[in-house]
Amino acid sequence: MIITDTHTHLYSEAFDEDRAEMMQRTLEAKVSRLFIPAIDSTYTASMLQLEKDYPENVFLMMGLHPTHVKDNYKEELAHVVEMLDKHKFYAVGEIGIDLYWDKSTLAIQQDAFRYQIQLAKQHKLPIVIHCREAFDEIFEILEEEKSEDLYGIFHCFTGTLEQAHQAISYNMKLGIGGVATFKNGKIDQFLNEIDLKHIVLETDSPYLAPKPFRGKRNESSYILKVVEKLSGIYNTSEEKIADITTDNSKAVFGV
Repeated sequence: MIITDTHTHLYSEAFDEDRAEMMQRTLEAKVSRLFIPAIDSTYTASMLQLEKDYPENVFLMMGLHPTHVKDNYKEELAHVVEMLDKHKFYAVGEIGIDLYWDKSTLAIQQDAFRYQIQLAKQHKLPIVIHCREAFDEIFEILEEEKSEDLYGIFHCFTGTLEQAHQAISYNMKLGIGGVATFKNGKIDQFLNEIDLKHIVLETDSPYLAPKPFRGKRNESSYILKVVEKLSGIYNTSEEKIADITTDNSKAVFGV
């Protein structure tokens, strides 16, 4: 059984004290494919080091996270361009719009999102979308940019069934993680109406730990709790959940 975590911030400061031990637990849990989203240029060196340390397991993305779209965002986007030109990445991400923390930056978030979608198309890469309190704004841009070469993952999907179908219509897989195990997470109530071929697994570690770890630091080995939950939702074996979602991740990332 091979399990793929399509979204984990392994370079986070939250792991600075015990990263090697955390990675050992992850690999022992058969979570052997780990896709690493970017936040901004300050994390690039740490990401490259992770790839060097775990070349068989770690696959990097490059992008500017919407909560880090600030006054200097054009400099940050120039860094994204430079890195995409000189290093192998497997997606442009995580990118998108976040109106939970700061609505005042909406216009520049939209600009950065559009620009990075176009970069992904140029490099023939998928996108990995961060959406928080911004479904309408995200869908508006996806509608503008939709094409055969626009595809990817709607990371940490927490929308409604209707929004799930809309995301899928833009060639997006749904990234499902710890929220599916929450009592008030809601997505577990309709996930069985979404074909497994549209689902990939993720942790978003160190955030959004699944039950029974909710409120604690998340790590990639905890994805086993998500596999267990989806096994119940889809009434199928954990092995089948792992196999199908790993195949789906290969279809997106090309590896």
